[in-house]
Amino acid sequence: MATRTDAPTRREQILKEAARLFAERGFHGVGVDEIGAAVGISGPGLYRHFAGKDAMLAELLVGISDSLLTGAKRRLAEAGSDRAGAAGPETVLDSFIEGHIDFALDDRPLITLHDRELDRLRDADRKMVRQLQRQYVELWVGVLREVYPALAEPAARSAVHSVFGLLNSTPHLGRAGSLPGRAVTASLLHRMARGAFAAVGEEGQGR
Repeated sequence: MATRTDAPTRREQILKEAARLFAERGFHGVGVDEIGAAVGISGPGLYRHFAGKDAMLAELLVGISDSLLTGAKRRLAEAGSDRAGAAGPETVLDSFIEGHIDFALDDRPLITLHDRELDRLRDADRKMVRQLQRQYVELWVGVLREVYPALAEPAARSAVHSVFGLLNSTPHLGRAGSLPGRAVTASLLHRMARGAFAAVGEEGQGR
């Protein structure tokens, strides 16, 4: 999501504004007329793109989980046969962290939306989100255990979840304008994530 450089479609504009409004005022605190007004169309006009608010919420939450997983798979594939060289597991782990930081800084409303509204999804959509998230976690676990071979799988999985909690704390850091700047914040989050992984990895090695 954050890596797109082409102009967003009307559907994407609607989703972006819906995410912002849902995050600010809650799913039930926002009407279709308000979402339509945010993108310059009538509320009923939204139904040409979505069946309703429930469909928007599902596409937002399933979509971001799918986007994170797809991005991680792409980074892993790009490392390819060169994993033992310049694109070894350390490099892949850094790439994973960078990708998640992009999400955490550029799609902050979706983090709030996930935390508050996931239970409002239909069972099938909620299960899809959980399935995509599990696959995403397991990609991280595999790479982390390549970097720290002595790290047991349960400890690696716990470490990944903990780092996600750290990176996904961005909605609580204050308004974007109050942060020290995107590059500085990204660098800080990256160092903290690597530090957390290193601490767990060294513990696994009995240091």
